[in-house]
Amino acid sequence: MATRRSGKKVQPVEMILRSYDVGFGDCLLLTFRYAEFNRHVLIDFGSTRPPKGKKLDAHMLAVAKDIAERCEGKLHALVVTHRHKDHLSGFAYKDGKGPGAIIRALDPDLIIQPWTENPKAQPGMKKRAKTASSSAKAKQQHIAALTDMNHFAGYVVAASKRLRGSHLKSVRDQLEFLGDDNDLANRDAVTNLMRMKGRKRYVSFGVDSGLKSILPGVVTHVLGPPTLDQEPGIATQRSKDSEQFWLQLEERANFWAKHGQIARSGSTGRPLFPRHVEKRHPWDMRWYRYQAQREQAENMLSIVRTLDGVMNNTSVILLFEAGSKSLLFPGDAQYENWMYALSQAAIVKRLAKVDLYKVGHHGSLNATPKDLWNLFSAKGGKAKTGRLKSVLSTLAGVHGSEAAHTEVPRDPLVAALTKQSNLTDTRMAGDELSVVTRLNL
Repeated sequence: MATRRSGKKVQPVEMILRSYDVGFGDCLLLTFRYAEFNRHVLIDFGSTRPPKGKKLDAHMLAVAKDIAERCEGKLHALVVTHRHKDHLSGFAYKDGKGPGAIIRALDPDLIIQPWTENPKAQPGMKKRAKTASSSAKAKQQHIAALTDMNHFAGYVVAASKRLRGSHLKSVRDQLEFLGDDNDLANRDAVTNLMRMKGRKRYVSFGVDSGLKSILPGVVTHVLGPPTLDQEPGIATQRSKDSEQFWLQLEERANFWAKHGQIARSGSTGRPLFPRHVEKRHPWDMRWYRYQAQREQAENMLSIVRTLDGVMNNTSVILLFEAGSKSLLFPGDAQYENWMYALSQAAIVKRLAKVDLYKVGHHGSLNATPKDLWNLFSAKGGKAKTGRLKSVLSTLAGVHGSEAAHTEVPRDPLVAALTKQSNLTDTRMAGDELSVVTRLNL
C-alpha cells in the first residue's frame, strides 16, 4: 500500500502486544501502529483455569470488554491457532451474553484457523481443502468431523470423576484436565467462529495468510501446521480406521470409545435387579475392580495424551516481519509441527532473526525445540543490544508433573528464557488484565 501523495509505502512504526492473564490459556492482542491508523489482530482467547482469585466466566467477560476498548471497537483480524479449550473458549457466544458475543461485535475482517478446521475437510484427506463456503451443509460436515473426538474427550471427563481412591488421584487430575481441554463442551465457541462474517482462511505451511491487505508493510509467513503429506508425524492415524480423522489410537481406544457411545445414549446404568445388589463385595472382587479401574485410567490417559498432542500439532504458526523486526507466534505447536519448518533452509534463516518470541504451549516440555531456541541470534545476556523479547502465557501447577519433569512451565526453559531474553510473563499482570510489550519497528 502506498499513499497517493508521496508514493511511499505505508509501514507500521510500532507493535504493541497485550498479553492477557487468562490463567491457563492464551489471549494476545497485537496492535500495529501506523502514522495515520492502527490495525488490531487478536490471537486466541481461551482458558481452562482462571488466574488465582478470579471466577472464570466473569474474568473472560472483563477481558473481552477490555479487548473491545483497546482495539477501538474494531478487530481487523482474528487468529485461532487450534481447537483446544484454552485457546478458544472465550469465543463462546452463550445466546449473546458470552465474551464471544463481544468479540463478534468487533466484526473481524479476517478469521485465520488451521487447515484442519476447514468445514470441507473430509476424513482421510491429506491436502488442504479450498476455502469453504458458509453453507449449512458445510457446517454440518464440520461438526460431524469433530464428533468422535469431542465425545470421547467428554466421556473421559465424566469417567475420571468415577475413578475412586487416593492411588488414582494423580491420573484422575490429568484425565480431568486433558479431557476438559479437548472436549467441546465449548462447541458454542466453534459455532460462533463459523458464524462470524469475516473472510475465513484455513492455513497450512507456506500458504497466503490473507493478512497482506490488512497489515500494509508487514510480511506474514505461515510456518505451520504442515499438511499430512508435508509432515506425516503431525497426526498419524490408524490405517485400518481411516474415518478417525483426528487421531491415531491403539486398538484399546475402540473399547473405551464404545463406553463413550453408551454414555451418550442416555443409559442410566441402573441394575436390573436392584434388591439383589450386594453392597459389600468379596475381597477378590474388590481387588479385580481396583485393577480394572487402574487399567481403565491408564488406557484413557494414554489415549487422551495422544489426542492432546495431535491437536497441538495442528496449531497455526505465524511469523510477522515488520520493518527490521520479526515476531514469532507458534500457538501450541509441538516438535512434530516444527519439524517441517525447521527442515527448510530459507525458514531457518528467517527464524534466526526473531526479535520477539511468544513462548509455545505455555512453556511446556516439547514446544520450544532446542533446534529452534538455538537459532535465535538475538538471545544473550542482559548487556546484549537488541536482546530477544520473550512472552510467556501460563499458570503453574495446572499441567504436568515436576516428578516426571513435565511441569508446565518447564523450569529449565523458564531459566533459559530469564537468562537469555527479556521475559514477560502474564503472571506479572498483578491487578491489571494484561502485560504490555512494545517493539519499535
